Amino acid sequence: MKSLQVYRCLCDETRLRILNLLLEGPLCVCHLAAILGLEQPKISRHLKALKEAGAVETERCYNWTIYRLSEQPNAVLETNLKCLQDMRAEEPLFARDLDHHTRMVGELMAESCCDLPERVRELCRENFQTT
Repeated sequence: MKSLQVYRCLCDETRLRILNLLLEGPLCVCHLAAILGLEQPKISRHLKALKEAGAVETERCYNWTIYRLSEQPNAVLETNLKCLQDMRAEEPLFARDLDHHTRMVGELMAESCCDLPERVRELCRENFQTT
């Protein structure tokens, strides 16, 4: 992966907001959409760009795809993620997203915004590292 591809990926506010949330732990598209207040297709397009840049990885949980930060990011991405983590409390938009994440993830898992069957929900809960 080229450094330029990583920087192009990071030059978008929505992608930075997604990465900010994924620093907290894995989420599915429907959770990201609910937390950010955006349409699922828009979130999916951004996740595709993040995946192509090597920033996120996916894991299937039956019909749902769980997104998480890459376990082996390249050096450019790793440096930028550390910078994002350092500034996340200072940036009001990121802080608001984190607050929304904290309030919503428990509700989303309990209510299952994506109508997960109970057995699938239990399997997915094992993958979620909520705050």
